Formats: sequence, C-alpha cells, structure tokens
Amino acid sequence: MPAKREPKMKDGKEVKERKKKDPNAPKRALSAYMFFANAERDKVRADNPGIQFGQIGKLLGEKWKSMDAEMREPHEAKAEADKKRYEMEKIAYLKKKETEYQQQQKGDYDDEE
Repeated sequence: MPAKREPKMKDGKEVKERKKKDPNAPKRALSAYMFFANAERDKVRADNPGIQFGQIGKLLGEKWKSMDAEMREPHEAKAEADKKRYEMEKIAYLKKKETEYQQQQKGDYDDEE
C-alpha cells in the first residue's frame, strides 16, 4: 500500500487538492453570450486598436446588453444546439466510464478467485 501523503497546509489550514480533470470528458456547452463574444471580439479589436484586454470584455458586454431579442436569437440558437451536443456527449461519456468501471471491478473480482 502506498504511503500516505502529508496534507498540504496554508496559513495553518489544510488545503484540499482538486481532482484532475479527465481529458476525455466532453467540453461544456457555451452560452449565447460566449458565441456572440467569440464572433465579435475581432471586430472590437479592429475598431479599437491598442485596447486593453479588460476593456474588450466591457465593450462586448455593453453591446450584448443593448441587443434586442431578435438580434440575440442566432446566438441563442447556437447555444441551444451546443447544449444538446454537450448533453449527448456527456451521456455517452458516462456510459463508457460506467462500462470501464464495471470491467475493472469484474477484473478485480476475477483476480481474487
């Protein structure tokens, strides 16, 4: 059995380590705003040369807030489609992970016999 690790401490408190993210896990769905921001970011940079990073986000946010529902609709449709994609990929990923877990458990059981 491997030796226990000493817990990491910061300011006298124990710091929990994050779980490593599975690189095979599906990417999360983007929001309508993120689709809009990705499409408009280069235009904002071109219109405002030398603009700072934080200011780009501020301008994009202002543009998004000023848009009416009709102008937002294409981005919201993309977001809805991406949400469905994520849900389907997540289901497939979880099924695959469950199958792998069951095979591992079966393999561990077979080793005990």
